[in-house]
Amino acid sequence: MLRHAWGRSAAAAASQHQPVFLRLPSVAVLGADTDSSRPQRLVSSSTSSTSQGRTGTAGHCASTRPAPRDKHPLLNPRAVRCGFSSPSVSLSMASGSHSNRLAKERSPYLLQHAHNPVDWYPWGQDAFDKAKEEDKPIFLSVGYSTCHWCHVMERESFEDEEIGKLLSDNFVCIKVDREERPDVDKVYMTFIQATSGGGGWPMNVWLTPDLRPFIGGTYFPPRDAGGRPGLKTVLTRIMRQWQSNRSALEASGDRVMEALREGTAITLSPGDTPPFAPDVATRCLQQLAGCYEEEYGGFRDSPKFPTPVNLMFLMSYWSINRSSSEAAEALQMALHTLRMMAQGGIHDHVGQGFHRYSTDTFWHVPHFEKMLYDQAQLAVAYITAYQVSGEESFADVARDILLYVSRDLSDKSGGFYSGEDADSVPPSGGPVKKEGAFCVWTAAEVRDILPDAVEGATGGATLADVFKRHYGVKEKGNVDFDQDPHGELRGQNVLIERYSAESTAAHFGVSTDKVNELLAAARAKMAEVRKSRPRPHLDTKMLAAWNGLMLSAYARVGAALGDEALLERAVQAAHFLKEHLWDDERQTLLRSCYRGDEMEVEQICPPIPGFLDDYACVVRGLLDLYEATLAAEWLRWAEELQLRQDLLLWDAQGGGYYATDPNDATILLRLKDDQDGAEPSANSVSALNLQRLSHYTGRKEWLHRAQQLLAAFSDRLTRVPIALPDMVRGLMAHHHTLKQIIICGQKDAPDTISLLATVNSIFLPHKVTLCERLDAGGWGHRGLSVPASASPLLPVWQAGRRRRRYSPRVPGLHLRSACQRPPGATQAAAGRAHGRTGRIERGHKGCEINN
Repeated sequence: MLRHAWGRSAAAAASQHQPVFLRLPSVAVLGADTDSSRPQRLVSSSTSSTSQGRTGTAGHCASTRPAPRDKHPLLNPRAVRCGFSSPSVSLSMASGSHSNRLAKERSPYLLQHAHNPVDWYPWGQDAFDKAKEEDKPIFLSVGYSTCHWCHVMERESFEDEEIGKLLSDNFVCIKVDREERPDVDKVYMTFIQATSGGGGWPMNVWLTPDLRPFIGGTYFPPRDAGGRPGLKTVLTRIMRQWQSNRSALEASGDRVMEALREGTAITLSPGDTPPFAPDVATRCLQQLAGCYEEEYGGFRDSPKFPTPVNLMFLMSYWSINRSSSEAAEALQMALHTLRMMAQGGIHDHVGQGFHRYSTDTFWHVPHFEKMLYDQAQLAVAYITAYQVSGEESFADVARDILLYVSRDLSDKSGGFYSGEDADSVPPSGGPVKKEGAFCVWTAAEVRDILPDAVEGATGGATLADVFKRHYGVKEKGNVDFDQDPHGELRGQNVLIERYSAESTAAHFGVSTDKVNELLAAARAKMAEVRKSRPRPHLDTKMLAAWNGLMLSAYARVGAALGDEALLERAVQAAHFLKEHLWDDERQTLLRSCYRGDEMEVEQICPPIPGFLDDYACVVRGLLDLYEATLAAEWLRWAEELQLRQDLLLWDAQGGGYYATDPNDATILLRLKDDQDGAEPSANSVSALNLQRLSHYTGRKEWLHRAQQLLAAFSDRLTRVPIALPDMVRGLMAHHHTLKQIIICGQKDAPDTISLLATVNSIFLPHKVTLCERLDAGGWGHRGLSVPASASPLLPVWQAGRRRRRYSPRVPGLHLRSACQRPPGATQAAAGRAHGRTGRIERGHKGCEINN
């Protein structure tokens, strides 16, 4: 029977667009040589788990390999790389006379298919009823609007009149935006991964009228080529089998789904407890170290993904174990990777922000799409690196990311858009979009834009000379053929910092400060020129989960840097979430909203209810915003959302949270996310949210619930912690116990603000920060539950002398601002207050808190 280990080792392609291999599953009805009475083996050779981790949505080490070939011609498609190279195809939406039901949708991805000659339905009861009434199989196609290969398949197949008629006449065709409906995507991607050993988008699955999958794959070419069947051939064969061998077809699908239900179950047995955190953390570090690429950083040779969940775990591990050699290794891996990424072409040096991933080992040539969730997590990773190291360059990158988001991914309502496409029309124009056209440069363009001579530079160098040397610009382009098999980047340059500012300065005989000024001026000029280029497609869908991640980013970067503008933007984002993605009447978070034709925020009817990742990420964002601003309204709303999440999605028997509403009959698998990938799993986020909220509010049941969640995932955490580095962080917090830092004073008093800035300037992975007004008789009232440790604790300063008393149950630290400390007591003295398990000391950036 299918073991739970099958899948996430092959899930890399599913969220990171790594190479996937198209292979139709070995179902009995499609091959005369198979035995329809024998259960099918669903685990391919590429899906075994190893102690070194697995290929996953975070870009783990194991590579995806092609599944074994079958004898039947339908089951022997040629390996197809999905999500990398970009053939020169037109991606413009068909503008003919066709129009289908998707024209009434708001999802940018669905609207891209609104004029296909395919009778598309959105996911919903109308489509399901039609399939049952006409007794037709369902053709389900899932993708997203910035997906390159989704564009390719639309251009080649869904805009083809013959294929469109074949689909419309013989199937009920449903289009799904995976970002809008992750619940649908997860069920059928789980099926694809289990039966083929890989995954990716576009994902195409054939279902019975009652939504049970029986065959599927990823990208299909339109017609037979190179020994593999095209979509037309596959459709014809499925139609024939549906008529002549339907019972075996359905039986095979049933066996697969039953195996998946058993294999994906995550349950809590009586007496289970979380695994021992130090052992799990050490094992996670060892697995990451085994994958680490030492020269350029990252956790595989190529392609390379940012993997912020890995980087945050490594810096957390260092913070807890900083005196050990293993901690030093963890910190080195994280900081080196972040430096290499910042210097590489995956970082947009002209337009700011980060591209999706690098196709090579050098972080040089990226897949050019930009996703909101990457910007959010990388901003947090870079500001954490700044807090840990004090290196100003890391703070500069964090600001750089948020500048891009504020400029290009922000709606006037305060929300954030989902992402930008990789493809766009070249500056020279034409009907054909090319990957990276908006971002790359020829040497001639650089010379034309930057002709000015540099005063004092050796050899009469121009600004173009300085820029070209520093960023590796070559006359014939700097992209190797291996990274450009379709020739889209021929003669073009992807900017990458080849030299340090000091090296560039020495080469041209000027000062380092002068070089930095020159490069900044050059980038600004290049950015102005880029504004005149045709922009990539912008996905203006606004998702609650991704907006929650970005809320965290603005709150944490703004708090660490003391940047009021960033904090104001975070507050604006929180108001957006409450106004547009919270249904106050039904007490339900909503998944998405959309930018309307008049730039207003629109909602579909009925709106899509929020999923687990929406609740978890918004709660995390609100908690980060509270710690950055001490505004209690955000803590109150976080508490309200967590209660709602518990009511809707908590598994009282098995522990942990379901990813989607377990009562939705159209979702066939009750899945619990068990891998941190391109985004952290919502159960990982919830593990720490529950602990933080318990310490904020005194609700012991949340601490118990966090323990149950961690225990439910104990097998996964013990065997392959590399799959859940963010949950390992939650496990570490549970083991070490969160430290409460309570600042006593008026929230808006200058010295209270100064103390908060001191706390926020350093990385403390296992703490909660609160502000309490101390009345004459004792604790003030925040309008929230008094924290569990509040009653037995006294502030550091009281009655004219310094006293310390700490709860034996909950370690903590109390800081009291000047308006409530005795005359003559200095703020610096208060800052050096020592607690039983924590202390504040002045350090290289103002202070350091040691646990």
